[in-house]
Amino acid sequence: MLAIGRALVTNPKVLLLDEPSEGLAPQMIEEVAKSLRVLKSEGMSIVLVEQNLRIAMQLADDVALLASGRTVFQGTAVELRERPALLDEYLGVTQVQSAG
Repeated sequence: MLAIGRALVTNPKVLLLDEPSEGLAPQMIEEVAKSLRVLKSEGMSIVLVEQNLRIAMQLADDVALLASGRTVFQGTAVELRERPALLDEYLGVTQVQSAG
């Protein structure tokens, strides 16, 4: 969380985040996600690497799904939500929450 704040001080055009929810309590994960949604709504471009599917899909416009270092899907978050077989095969889920 501190790293995100420090990065924002420089007023970047793009925010690169690698697992921002890692090691955080569920309530803090939601606070980070809420902050990222605000940044996105204000026009901030965000490149997010995240294993928390719920958070990733709430924030994502475009998605690249990687498995064993190989891209197995590239498209919009909406397109990924519409592919339950792919979600199940690579992520073990059949649906994800929409943005909100």
